[in-house]
Amino acid sequence: MKSTTLKLLFGSFLMLSLIYSCKNEAKTDNTSTSAATNEAADTHKKGQAFIEDDGSTPNVLQIAIGSPDHTTLVAAVQAASLENALVNAGPLMVFAPTNAAFDALPEGTVENLLKPENKETLAKILKHHVTAGNYDKEFLKKFKKLGQADDTNAIVEVKGDDVYVGGAKIIASIPAGNGIVHVVDKVILPPSN
Repeated sequence: MKSTTLKLLFGSFLMLSLIYSCKNEAKTDNTSTSAATNEAADTHKKGQAFIEDDGSTPNVLQIAIGSPDHTTLVAAVQAASLENALVNAGPLMVFAPTNAAFDALPEGTVENLLKPENKETLAKILKHHVTAGNYDKEFLKKFKKLGQADDTNAIVEVKGDDVYVGGAKIIASIPAGNGIVHVVDKVILPPSN
């Protein structure tokens, strides 16, 4: 009798374990399917740039996104798919042209650059606004040129107390979690070869 009860108890335990195991696998499969569906729905927004983080010091991209004076720059960064490059650990110096700086370009220039077929040209221009480092305006006065992310140089000029990079005047500087944003009054065009 004890043997039969023990077998029955062991069999019941085995069945419960098997049923519980099957339920966990079903939950895992549903979770995987749901995650895959969400991922497929939003494939172009991958990477560190799209992680929400309210606790850290804003990075250079978040500073630009939060600025009403840099909506054209943000649209250009998005069109060139450079968001993730601007949130890496850095340190990065971003020379951020204002909307007025973009408006000063010849009519139709910005609209033309934002077209998908001009993504590579737009990316090159935007990379010419980024330098490795985290130097304030005073320290930049010691430089004659800066090596930009597009593998070209931008000339640094000091006129009185003002600092110009690639002909654009630094009008403000904002420290970021991964570098510094220098607001500039002109779009800095890479040298033409």
